[in-house]
Amino acid sequence: MEEEEIIGIEGLGDLAIQVIISKLDPNDTAKVCCVSKKFRDWASDDLYWSINCSNDLDISSPVDPFGNPLPSFKLAYQLWREAFSMYPWPLVKRVKGCWDGLKSWLGSNFPEVLTTLRKGTSEEDLNEVEKGLRVKLPLSTRLIYRFHDGQEISDKLMGLIGGYSVYDHLVNVILLPLRHAVMESKSIMHDVGFSTKSKYIAIAASFVGNEKVFCLNCANNQLYVGTTMLREDGEMMPCVPDALLKSSRNQQCDGVLLWLEEHGRRLHSGMVSVREEGNLKSISQFPEKPPLCSTAVTNGVQVRASAVLVPEQSDLGSPGFLFAYSVRMSLLPEGCIVHGMKFESCQLYWRHWIIRENEVVKNEVDAEAVIGKYPLLFPGEKDFVYESCSSQQRTPGSIEGSFTFVPGRLERPKGDPFEVEVARFPLVMPEYIF
Repeated sequence: MEEEEIIGIEGLGDLAIQVIISKLDPNDTAKVCCVSKKFRDWASDDLYWSINCSNDLDISSPVDPFGNPLPSFKLAYQLWREAFSMYPWPLVKRVKGCWDGLKSWLGSNFPEVLTTLRKGTSEEDLNEVEKGLRVKLPLSTRLIYRFHDGQEISDKLMGLIGGYSVYDHLVNVILLPLRHAVMESKSIMHDVGFSTKSKYIAIAASFVGNEKVFCLNCANNQLYVGTTMLREDGEMMPCVPDALLKSSRNQQCDGVLLWLEEHGRRLHSGMVSVREEGNLKSISQFPEKPPLCSTAVTNGVQVRASAVLVPEQSDLGSPGFLFAYSVRMSLLPEGCIVHGMKFESCQLYWRHWIIRENEVVKNEVDAEAVIGKYPLLFPGEKDFVYESCSSQQRTPGSIEGSFTFVPGRLERPKGDPFEVEVARFPLVMPEYIF
């Protein structure tokens, strides 16, 4: 810039210059500092850098990447850029945004899980993992671990991803810390007989209840989950739509980041949520909203139902795919109303299921009770939860049917039995598998 031009711009006045600088991005603001001492003073105003920190990093106070307080936003922005200088800045912002979204939801809904997140790992530790497993981690997965080295492992249901239970089958998936990721990867390679040149690394797993393992293929950036045949022949299923993964390659985004971003969207939308059973609570992967969750109200009885794929108990050959389903029934506050008469309770007696594959009826079930229980419902009380499973040779499939209730109690009915609808809910291969 010519000296005359600089003097001319400076002649615009402080207010005009400040307005101009406020429109610049951080890189251009930093360049302005090199023009002259006066420009450096203008461009060093912490107001501009607070805006940059807010826009790029969503931080409202000057802190370094470890959360330590700093004297200025300008220094904070500088240290953040230096700490992640080896990565594309748009990708850094995207990964941080993903973590911020997850932590925001956890802080409001499940703070116990928030406290299990470990501090970020170092570049040196990531390089050691690559060397030990002979893989090249995608940049976005490296960044995910730079922000948080997975979760502390405990015997409680504190998985960031969560899971489901059906009969004695329980899974609750955590994001693995690097040291456990390495051990689990080597264990799978040993059991399956993968060569030492395998490009897989275990990223997430359930250690509470039954085994469920998610592995990142560092060659094609897809995230996979093991089926029931994982440790026999290495059978896995992709967890992220291939088309989305391909379209995201130019953004240097891998399956793990896409998977976590989708998990965050599902949490914030209420598609999945925290469920409590007894003194235990966990993130439940049973969908809570349509079209994956159905809701029907009959005579004051509300029934909500949804299903989730259980990949770790599925087989891509035979017998096929296993789905767990959850049915929740409750009596609305106005009570049970049959033929214009109001009753303060009703009790389940019978169930009727219609199970379809590709719109063809595969099975019909008529039987007493559910899981051997005859739930007695009262207005406004907590849902009675019934969970079971169904195997499918192919998808799509569905379940629908009805429950037969009696007003009052079974041993003392106060009216004729009545049917309560269970609206159809799908058994389908999901776009994303969790």
